[in-house]
Amino acid sequence: MEGGAYGAGKAGGAFDPHTLVRQPHTILRVVSWVFSIVVFGSIVNEGYLNSNSGGEKFCIYNRNPSACSYGVAVGVLAFLTCLLYLALDAYFPQISSVKDRKKAVLSDIGVSAFWAFLWFVGFCFLANQWQVSKPKDNPMNEGTDAARAAITFSFFSIFTWSLTAALAVRRFKDLTFQEEYSTLFPASAQP
Repeated sequence: MEGGAYGAGKAGGAFDPHTLVRQPHTILRVVSWVFSIVVFGSIVNEGYLNSNSGGEKFCIYNRNPSACSYGVAVGVLAFLTCLLYLALDAYFPQISSVKDRKKAVLSDIGVSAFWAFLWFVGFCFLANQWQVSKPKDNPMNEGTDAARAAITFSFFSIFTWSLTAALAVRRFKDLTFQEEYSTLFPASAQP
């Protein structure tokens, strides 16, 4: 059996960016990365409005500063997490130990599932606060498109992170099979 995408046979080889870019989990991470930029960018740019009485700013989501803070924090942290795991995806073919690969994939499963949950909470929180916002707080409808964009891309992020977790589970199953195969047939596992 040849090393393939998950085996140690290709470990230490040259970095191939073309192969990295074509992998589904890499594409999903880039999409999640863009979605996180849209969420925190929308809230930072147009999520705060000036009050009518003075120079004080308030959050567009029902004047609840926690809603804006949560959206920005989750967006920025998801942005950084995507970058971290994109780097891990680039480094993954260089990892020769199946046990180290399993640890990397297990962390991917846990982190992706955790972020899907955080995005679900964020979507519910932002949508609820948007729903109960009073029209008198924003009579000119400033920033409403940005607020809706943050809610929409929070919703889409639930699916991208969930799919990333599902792909990591599939990758974990492949690694487990390869480890068992190498244990049963050590002579044929050598290239």
